[in-house]
Amino acid sequence: MAKITVEEKSHTLMIGLNRPDKMNAFDLDMYTELAAALGKLHHDQNLRCGLLFAHGDHFTSGLDMVKWVEVFSSGSFPSLPESSRDPFGLDQERILGKPLIIAVQGICYTIGLELMLATDIRVASTNTRFGQIEVKRGIYPVGGATIRLHQEVGWGNAMRYLLTGDEISAEDAYRIGLVQEVTASGEQYERALSIAETVCAQAPLGVQATLRSAQITRREGTEKAISRLLPDLQPIMQSEDAMEGVQSFIEKRKANFKGR
Repeated sequence: MAKITVEEKSHTLMIGLNRPDKMNAFDLDMYTELAAALGKLHHDQNLRCGLLFAHGDHFTSGLDMVKWVEVFSSGSFPSLPESSRDPFGLDQERILGKPLIIAVQGICYTIGLELMLATDIRVASTNTRFGQIEVKRGIYPVGGATIRLHQEVGWGNAMRYLLTGDEISAEDAYRIGLVQEVTASGEQYERALSIAETVCAQAPLGVQATLRSAQITRREGTEKAISRLLPDLQPIMQSEDAMEGVQSFIEKRKANFKGR
């Protein structure tokens, strides 16, 4: 049985953590399978957006630590095929170039929170319990939490949870900006899918350029991003979608974008 399920639904790639009998404890197979699924999303021209979710009652109880001890002791993450994308978004050569939305529920510990921080839009069920609990296990987060959490929620809020390992409720996650929406229990998947479908209805070249510009800002700073604004727009202006956008405005109708 695949530990990561992959299903295409129109222009959305549904990617599911699939080890529910182990509370989706994240092992090495899941890491490589998830990277491969993200690679498919990145390279497949028919796909415009991804939705990461989990089968079962919990998103993930965190790393399957016994399986990761050797990896952490080696000082590097497992190597990935060239076509794969880094699930944490830390490898600058393997950045996902399309939007990724996440739906979480139940327990979402350690790697679950770090996977969430590598996504673009986050939806949580009211019963979600977040925890970056590595300090309770004698280690510290190495999947991006120390880098991204304070960017998302502010220094004090980040340190409040990184240094104590305390849980974050769905309500507090929404209050500090860690998630964008909270739904009733069981409704997080459908709400995230609805957002993904809305993203897919927009101009793919424009969406990807928007994401890339924001990523450049985060990685290389404001000045670099500003320097790329008009140069990166110029080729898009020659696209069929740009012409369709203008024409749909003139005709006062919904645009039908093709991604070219």
